[in-house]
Amino acid sequence: MHILPKLVGALAVATALTMPTLAQTTIVAPGQSTTGTYMDYMKTVYDRATFAELLQIPIATFDKEFELVPMAAESWSQSEDGLTWTFKLRPGLVWSDGEPLTSEDFVFSLQRAADSGYDFAWYWDFAGGIKGWKEVTEGADASELAVKAVDDLTIEITTVAPKPYFPSVTSLWYPVPKHQQDKFGDDWALNVENVVSSGPFSVESWEKSNNSVVFVKSPTYTGPWQAQVDRLEVDPTIGAPEVGLPAFLAGDADYTFLNTGQVPVATATNPDGIRKNAVFATSYISYDLDAEPFNNVDVRRAFYHAVDRAELTSTVLKDIAIPAGSILPPGYPGYNPDVVAQATFDPEKAKKHLADAGFPNGEGFPNVDIWIREEGGYNGAIVPAMAQYLQAELKEHLNITVSIRQLPGAEWMDGLRGKKNNIFIAPYEYDYLDPSNFYGIFYNGGRHGYFVPEYDALVAKADAESDWDTRYDLYAQAEQVMIDQGLIVPLVHPITTAVISGDLGGEASQPNSLGFTPLDRLGHYFFTHLTK
Repeated sequence: MHILPKLVGALAVATALTMPTLAQTTIVAPGQSTTGTYMDYMKTVYDRATFAELLQIPIATFDKEFELVPMAAESWSQSEDGLTWTFKLRPGLVWSDGEPLTSEDFVFSLQRAADSGYDFAWYWDFAGGIKGWKEVTEGADASELAVKAVDDLTIEITTVAPKPYFPSVTSLWYPVPKHQQDKFGDDWALNVENVVSSGPFSVESWEKSNNSVVFVKSPTYTGPWQAQVDRLEVDPTIGAPEVGLPAFLAGDADYTFLNTGQVPVATATNPDGIRKNAVFATSYISYDLDAEPFNNVDVRRAFYHAVDRAELTSTVLKDIAIPAGSILPPGYPGYNPDVVAQATFDPEKAKKHLADAGFPNGEGFPNVDIWIREEGGYNGAIVPAMAQYLQAELKEHLNITVSIRQLPGAEWMDGLRGKKNNIFIAPYEYDYLDPSNFYGIFYNGGRHGYFVPEYDALVAKADAESDWDTRYDLYAQAEQVMIDQGLIVPLVHPITTAVISGDLGGEASQPNSLGFTPLDRLGHYFFTHLTK
């Protein structure tokens, strides 16, 4: 009675051995940071493994038109007082080891982030405004966090003030597998064999020496945006355009970002493959406000007026950046031309500020190191070249000597947070579409350790304001404080230019309605809507 099943099984094996193996589709992509510690975005943002977030499904995320799309959640609602949000998860989602994905995994991810020294904690304190967040980060029990699993598919979260944009904030809310954390602790995200995924990809390998990662299409993922390719190989060693373009031309990469000198060559050889994107990002100078000589507002104001942004972006950074007069990029909600107009190149005004600070013609001004971080992608083409331009500008117009020190991402970030230097070039790209995203990085310490009461009061008021026009006006007032006190020097907004292989297809390879192609800046959308 067992002969027939055995015969069928034997025939199946024989057929499999004689049939040709279906070819796998593989995309080779440039990565960014060459260093990474954990395969877990909710453990570390700044020192995570390459594209670790692709392994997990967020509550929601953005498509190429920057429209918010439900992902792990199938719906959400806000209470009448605006303080409580309820998210309903999609049924049937599972981890790659077969364990059900539940609301408890999302709640646990925030609880652990709040009480474990998460390096992106400001985001959930300011942008999220979760009730109890500050208290838990300062030592209260994680149970004090106002996030709870009502049942396996329902999450309830309470904020300290109305947050009309809160669903956008959840684009960076990823689950953590509590059953793996209970078993291995944080080591679940250190070793590939322990890593489980809830999103469209699983991890096959991770080379920690250069942070290169191989992802494969997850066979257990049932949510939106299924992967259309079998393998994704992400290699940060080809992230810099100087390495990426030769790799692309040799057929060893499917796309690469370009520096300004490469744009004409790539356009001539691959005109149909050129893709541009106006990135919602800003590169700016920031300071340690407590350290000499930048504890003097006149020194900071001198730097603000000593930079010829138009020349910088029409020569050194031609085709890859536009001038920045505000922390907000053009087209971003709250962008204000009146703020931008104040960022003038005025060498005489700069010299006067420097003289008022006690350094006439740069006399007595100490030599300073400006710290920049090693970059891949579009920043790899912009930041080093911009730093050299600034070095020359400050010498020419202020008679100031500036040295450039380039550091790995983790070391640079540690130096920024720990105030181990007094001046930095800091790139920042948006996380969610609201002015609070950019202004939040300077609020109440934030990314730079700035504590400016007048600024903080305006931003806090704007953040809780339900009328959008009033909110935008308050943010403009807050940026005026930044200008008057010289808190930053906005430099450029990136315009990325990339070239993609003619073998790539799918919605993600084509421009959006504005003519831009975000590529991997929207990783969840891009890598799941790309074909080959």
